[in-house]
Amino acid sequence: MAQLIHIEKPIETSKIKNFIRQTQSVCPDCLKILPANVFERDGKVFMSKICPTHGECEELYFGSYEMYKKFSTYWMDGKGTLAPNVPIEKCACPTNCGLCSNHLSHTGLGNMIITNRCDLTCWYCFFYVKKGLEGAYVYEPTMEQMTAMIRTLRAQRPVPGNSMQITGGEPTLRDDLPEIVSMIKREGVSHVQLNTNGINIALRPDLAMTLKKAGVSNLYLSFDGTTAKTNPKNHWEAPHTIEACRKAHLGVVLVPTCIKSINDHELGDILRFAQTNIDTVRAISYQPVSLTGRMSKKEREKYRITIPDCIERVEEQTNGEVTKDDWFPIPSCSPVTHFVEAFTKKPQYELSIHFACGAGTYVFFDPETKKLIPITKFVDIKGMLEFLEEKTEELESGANRYLIAAKFLSKINSFVNKEKQPKGLSLAKLLTAALLKHDYSSVGQFHLNSMFLGMMHFQDKYNQDEERLQRCDIHYVTPDLRIIPFCSFNVIPEWYRDRIQQKYGIPIEEWEKKTGEKLEQRLYRGTMRRNIQKHEMNQMACATQAAHIEPITGT
Repeated sequence: MAQLIHIEKPIETSKIKNFIRQTQSVCPDCLKILPANVFERDGKVFMSKICPTHGECEELYFGSYEMYKKFSTYWMDGKGTLAPNVPIEKCACPTNCGLCSNHLSHTGLGNMIITNRCDLTCWYCFFYVKKGLEGAYVYEPTMEQMTAMIRTLRAQRPVPGNSMQITGGEPTLRDDLPEIVSMIKREGVSHVQLNTNGINIALRPDLAMTLKKAGVSNLYLSFDGTTAKTNPKNHWEAPHTIEACRKAHLGVVLVPTCIKSINDHELGDILRFAQTNIDTVRAISYQPVSLTGRMSKKEREKYRITIPDCIERVEEQTNGEVTKDDWFPIPSCSPVTHFVEAFTKKPQYELSIHFACGAGTYVFFDPETKKLIPITKFVDIKGMLEFLEEKTEELESGANRYLIAAKFLSKINSFVNKEKQPKGLSLAKLLTAALLKHDYSSVGQFHLNSMFLGMMHFQDKYNQDEERLQRCDIHYVTPDLRIIPFCSFNVIPEWYRDRIQQKYGIPIEEWEKKTGEKLEQRLYRGTMRRNIQKHEMNQMACATQAAHIEPITGT
């Protein structure tokens, strides 16, 4: 791999107007490692890099400089890993991801791909397999391989990996999915999330209960819009999937991929849909699109949307119920982690990703006003975080922990406006139980009455930023027992995702002979969609016919 690496020397930054910082990136054409400048223009943040061969690439990095400045105040480095999987070699980041000792965040969420098969026929994926092009393969690690991968995650130090997402392809195509979930739980992972399009659960509602009993914590359900046009993937099936989860008491996270000019006009409608299902839908994870493949700048400008852009659309489309001021970058919760660490003297799980990677807030539904109440409307979040930072410093300076606990108890109520706090919620009491007593039993009640709204913008080759990458805490576990950051694994698939899966996969013909099954057999043919449409047409026909029947009158 070393012969692929070429690092350009940093360029002079003093002449760049409104320069913010310099980082390292890659050329989207040849993957040459380049210095990249991040700068402000017209109230937005851009990235620019120049490849000696392919010229300049300029890309929108963050849609609001004002929000960038606010979020950047929460910039921090995490505790990293004390058990690296790969050594630091002469080749530069991101050419040897693994994790290495340069990585600054432990795994917040592990991902394990259990199949690359899918039951949908999206042209950009299935076409490749359908045509039988050279190198087409099925990747499905064995139970032994998956067990070793989970053990690698759990061996991470100072914080063992404790949250895992099962992903694909479409994971529900594996008949041994419940056994895989049970194995992950046996290995000590507390939170197991299933990434799915939900179609098989809609067709087989009992599967939701089976997965719940096996140990699935929640579904990570693809949901790109509220109309058939914006969400052709599972528009007709998703409501049935949610209903199956409701009966199984299995929480759901809606996951819209947000694309400018395609579905960004429905971000508010997605929130309203989630609101009507708030008993089952626990969260929305808005994901601004990662642009893959070679695209012209004009095409990228048509589809590119960033976290601030999505946040602004949510504000507009909810008539200001959820405003841009209600959102905080994900690392803003680090003071909570640091306080608990200082209080317990033990390393704790933390979310130390780059401030430009993600944002979030909590909202509550008020049944009286029928409106959403963001947590910022009744909690002084900034004041509380500053208070926790202050108490953390005192603990680290040797202050008596019981004295600090007393100060915490006397002060915590002052950050909560009880008059505006949703009925039935005692946030101060919950925080006291969680942070001082480490009793998280009441946290479930908090989630039952609220919904988390998140933003996560994964990188692509046009906006790839090494400073973000080194702080990534969403990682993939692989059969070669590496732990690879999401934005290396997927952004540079020729080095990671494709290379690894092809190495551990088998040719399609061999898989079909081994299983006695044709790859096409498990494709979804739109059964539910056709049945629903047929039912709706029958109803319309009956209504039309009834409208023309003359009433019978007696003589």
